[in-house]
Amino acid sequence: MTTTDILANNRTSIVKSIAKNLGFDFCGISKAEQLSEEAFQLEKWLNKGMHGQMSYMENHFDKRIDPRQLVPGAKSVISLLFNYYSDIIQDDPESPKLSMYAMGEDYHSVIKRKLFLFLDQIRLQIGDVEGRVFVDSAPIMDKAWAKRSGLGWIGKNSNLINKQQGSFFFIAELILDLHLEADGPIKDYCGSCTRCIDACPTEAIVEPHLVNGSKCISYFTIELKDQIPSSWKGKFDDWMFGCDVCQTVCPWNRFSKQHQEPAFEPDSEMIGMKKDDWQELTEETFLRVFGKSAVKRTGFLGLKRNIEFISNSDS
Repeated sequence: MTTTDILANNRTSIVKSIAKNLGFDFCGISKAEQLSEEAFQLEKWLNKGMHGQMSYMENHFDKRIDPRQLVPGAKSVISLLFNYYSDIIQDDPESPKLSMYAMGEDYHSVIKRKLFLFLDQIRLQIGDVEGRVFVDSAPIMDKAWAKRSGLGWIGKNSNLINKQQGSFFFIAELILDLHLEADGPIKDYCGSCTRCIDACPTEAIVEPHLVNGSKCISYFTIELKDQIPSSWKGKFDDWMFGCDVCQTVCPWNRFSKQHQEPAFEPDSEMIGMKKDDWQELTEETFLRVFGKSAVKRTGFLGLKRNIEFISNSDS
């Protein structure tokens, strides 16, 4: 082993130790380089219009497929998984449903705080390092990098699946001009299972590993700014924000563990709201319950639209 390899090995150990101390569940490393195969697949997906009104997916294509365009001189991509799984559910089984990831404080804020601490600790323990932190907020293919670094494989529902704990994770990255020891990818363990494809309420998973984003309930309830087309009535399975169906049916999520992040604890008022409370939701209640939540992305009027769409589908 060369001196360079020994140095990279030592730095990698430091990085993974910092990740663990900050509460990240898994940490993997990849060499910063162009994602050639993934670029081809992304271009094909965009050309088919499967991103719907998510026009931002078309922007900054070069940056999306090459981390060196985001951080000049980048040598390594550190991929991180942060668990958000919770067994806490809404009290009223007839209430419109909210995706698990949006139950607590907005993950962008929570994880970005940890990422800045991460970068500070790297500089403190290793030295002068240039880099940037990312958590679902820039043109970066996070699942592709997590797969390359061995944190899991891309399931048939297009989610990253970790062999130890399933798929209820937020993915974050640090792109650094620091040479680290790269991890390798692992094999795909989905086998012949098609539970996610069979269970999708809107048949958005058109084939294994290919999701038509413009048919996904998460797209309709979060990304779509227009009225939801009436042709989708009765197909939302009572989801008002996001959808967890393709994850809850995945056999690998039997290994999910309760998260340990206090900021992700759900608002007690929200958990206790009845079906009628949701239908009579006021802006004041929305701001009180979801003031720090990712749900504010769809806004009060957007959430009201979703609730009304579900309610009209039931009538």
